[in-house]
Amino acid sequence: MSINIKKFPGTPLKEADFKEKRILYNRLTPKLEYAWDAGVAIGRYLAELKKGRIIGIRCPECRRVMVPPRVVCEWCFRPLHDWVYLEDTGTVNTFSLCYVTWDMRRVKEPEIPAVIEIDGASPGHGIMHRLGEIDPQEVEIGMRVKAVWKPAEERVGAITDIKYFKPL
Repeated sequence: MSINIKKFPGTPLKEADFKEKRILYNRLTPKLEYAWDAGVAIGRYLAELKKGRIIGIRCPECRRVMVPPRVVCEWCFRPLHDWVYLEDTGTVNTFSLCYVTWDMRRVKEPEIPAVIEIDGASPGHGIMHRLGEIDPQEVEIGMRVKAVWKPAEERVGAITDIKYFKPL
């Protein structure tokens, strides 16, 4: 298909114009770095993990203690600001034996992700984390566990500051 250049005002550009630098142009290379703001509740939660503590938040209306904390109760729609320090122990609510890692590598010894209901939080509230120091065939729902923390100097304010949960 041929274009009638006379219909369009202006000066047409050719590939040679770019190669021979007869025109000025700037080819941008975007800098795609970003920062993520954890917000008030998760920000404090992560800061406390760095100190080796688990923190939740209590609703003034329904009295539930939630972990991870949030800023509004999803049942009562009340703002939350009553922080509660929790134990680093809990109960296995559910678990899985995973023979494929997150990056799709097969493993002989399974990773064991579990939902841990944290002691001091309301029933049904907990965190997903890994289990360790246990034979995969011995894991049970209802099993009592305790957090194994990284050394203080290695903590960065992330959920991985807890290495895993081990049986009590």
